[in-house]
Amino acid sequence: MKREEPSAPLSKPWYLYILECAGGRLYTGITVDVEARYRAHVEGTGAKFTRSFPPERILMVAVYAGRSQASKAEHEIKKLSPAEKRRLAGV
Repeated sequence: MKREEPSAPLSKPWYLYILECAGGRLYTGITVDVEARYRAHVEGTGAKFTRSFPPERILMVAVYAGRSQASKAEHEIKKLSPAEKRRLAGV
């Protein structure tokens, strides 16, 4: 009897994250690798915003099945006020 290998997922999960940056500012983004993306922000090779306002900590990470879902959530979260984003992150 032939043994079947488990099938790989069709796509990698995508992560939405909120960073607290210098001056209490918040940055929202999406990625497939939160650690690598955070490191890029810290090293100054990430987004232009985080080059001006370096990240101090990760406030929240949420996982999504794909890029489309993560992008839609990012778009909605970016509409929120900083206070609403902090409430969402539980801080």
